[in-house]
Amino acid sequence: MAPKSNPETDREIEERTLVLSRVFDAPRTLVFKVWTQPEHLARWWGPRGYSLITYKADVRAGGTYRFGTRSPENTEHWAHGTYQEVTPPERLVFTHAWEHPDGSPKHETVVTLSFAEQGEKTKLTLKQTLFESVTARDLHHGGWSSTLDLLEEYLATL
Repeated sequence: MAPKSNPETDREIEERTLVLSRVFDAPRTLVFKVWTQPEHLARWWGPRGYSLITYKADVRAGGTYRFGTRSPENTEHWAHGTYQEVTPPERLVFTHAWEHPDGSPKHETVVTLSFAEQGEKTKLTLKQTLFESVTARDLHHGGWSSTLDLLEEYLATL
């Protein structure tokens, strides 16, 4: 027998989950490639105005990544995580945690990227869960939206 759903808990989970979709004018294999190769990530990663300090990744199930960005105000932001699933060119699942100044992790979320073919284009669906709060989710919405804008611009150059 399946466990009963709790509408209050289900609503809270939904409120603290971010889902974004974007269609890119590029084949799925290319979109997946630029998400998984640091030499490509260095060209588009992060919200507009941020610069990538470093991005190191071992893109395989159980592999880890760590990156640092610098804001326009010259503030560094570091994050790390572990790849849980790598299924080229369909799906990428990884944990994500921003770091405290001492390198210890803050709240951890799980990011799931789905890459679906739409003719010659690719529909990317990004799902990130479970944020500490709706406010944290909303802040990430802006960051991810800007990052996806930069990805779109980068793909147009390839």
